[in-house]
Amino acid sequence: MSTVVKASGLTCGHCAMSVREEIEELPGVSDVQVEVVKDGISTITIEHEGALDSQAVADAIVEAGFTPAI
Repeated sequence: MSTVVKASGLTCGHCAMSVREEIEELPGVSDVQVEVVKDGISTITIEHEGALDSQAVADAIVEAGFTPAI
């Protein structure tokens, strides 16, 4: 399955790596791709098996130092 979420505050590849590392730790996640939009809303595509806990994803984004966006 694939889920797309958004986040703000990402400005570079290091930001993307931080978010990717946090989300990849979640159960069932097999891949995370981050499209950084500097000064905008970045797109995070998560490949996973089964249901994905949206609160856990939001918490992972916050743990990486960024803000989940709706």
